[in-house]
Amino acid sequence: MKRIEKHTFKSKTWALCSLLFVLSFSSCEDTVTLDLETGESRLVVDAEIIWQKGTTGSEQTIKISKTASYYNNTTPKVSGAQVRIENSTGDVFAFNETESGTYVCTDFIPVINMDYTLYVTAEGQSFTAVEKLISVTSIDKVEQKIVPDFGGEDVIELTFYYKDPADEVNYYLTDYQSDFLLFPEYELTDDELFNGNLINNRFSDEDKMKPGKTVNITHRGISKNFYNYMNLLLDVYGGSPFSIPPGNIRGNIVNTTDPNNFAFGYFRLCEADQVSYLVK
Repeated sequence: MKRIEKHTFKSKTWALCSLLFVLSFSSCEDTVTLDLETGESRLVVDAEIIWQKGTTGSEQTIKISKTASYYNNTTPKVSGAQVRIENSTGDVFAFNETESGTYVCTDFIPVINMDYTLYVTAEGQSFTAVEKLISVTSIDKVEQKIVPDFGGEDVIELTFYYKDPADEVNYYLTDYQSDFLLFPEYELTDDELFNGNLINNRFSDEDKMKPGKTVNITHRGISKNFYNYMNLLLDVYGGSPFSIPPGNIRGNIVNTTDPNNFAFGYFRLCEADQVSYLVK
């Protein structure tokens, strides 16, 4: 059986609702505020270079922010940073700030298996990271069928198929997005037991996936290091990997000015195949 890790906010949401239900009966007048420890604010670099099949991949975006306390309703954006990526042949791709904390490059050149180095200078600190652009095999087809859930009720299930390349080790990250999902659902897959064979991934939502809804499937090729990082991050957080990290989970971004003042986030370069499926 292939190794698949799926992560969603659903179980977390139910737990939160249960907690709020209990609190509503324990006190009708008092506001409950937990005294949470606030750690040192750190830089968060959301640096995913994603090359959609069928596009040039020339426009890429990197976002830079800072961690904030639990009760802060906004994410502090970091302006004025200098951001660039260099490839192993010496080409330089500058990212210019288009709005607070958002840096865009319009002439990026993606090359499979080429090494790229990220350079960020922000708030007097310099950061760097190195990764390789990983390819992905195309999604061959998406199938829909009715299956019973754990309670015996019929639900719609989507299955997409892709041919894993032979004689190499591959790692994949897939996300499912739709207007009936409050947050994307993420799935990690490796080919340890299915190298060179046809692999299928399945997705269903017993409550909200109905005919007429569109599910956007984005299937990425990722490095082993990023796979391990995502596996740890999703296990701890159980949700979106691109939100503020819940703890001291460090990626591949190194502070060359002060190694102790590390940043959160992970510089990754992924080829991706995307399919939009209309549920029947």
